[in-house]
Amino acid sequence: MLAAPSKPEFVPDSTPPPTAAVQKLLVLGLGNDVLTDDAIGLQVARRLQVELADQPAIELRETTEMGLALLDYISGYGAVVIVDSVQTGQAPAGFVHELDTAALKQLSGRTPHFLGLGETLALGRQLGLAMPDQVKVFAVEVSDPFTLGTQMTPALQAALPGITERIAAAVRAIAAKPTR
Repeated sequence: MLAAPSKPEFVPDSTPPPTAAVQKLLVLGLGNDVLTDDAIGLQVARRLQVELADQPAIELRETTEMGLALLDYISGYGAVVIVDSVQTGQAPAGFVHELDTAALKQLSGRTPHFLGLGETLALGRQLGLAMPDQVKVFAVEVSDPFTLGTQMTPALQAALPGITERIAAAVRAIAAKPTR
């Protein structure tokens, strides 16, 4: 006769929780490689792959997706940094608008990617998805995001190293902050 299997004993985990956990951070470059300046988010993300290679807590991705499709990318992260193009006509090409989700509605300009980001985050929360507590958007002013072409305008190409450096510094600062 076989003995009935015994129930495993519950042993509580005695490991104390970390006091300052490093948050899971996503840097997401948005854009389109064949629409001249609209590629800026993708180009910055590619450069940050090299610049932030020593930061294992930071995941870098790029996408041409927009709107609700971004839920698949941003769900599950404690913080998200989005890099995209914008054309307000009120700043020179290469100017970086730094925004949080509350400020997105205040920026007037044309971009197909981060319009509706606030609504996308709200929908994700309503669906019970793990939405980031912190969202930062770097909207790079561009000259021409609509012409078919694989080269960004000269002004934006010249500004790219400085843009990348600024965003890398901001990402490092966000990654260094402990979670709540």
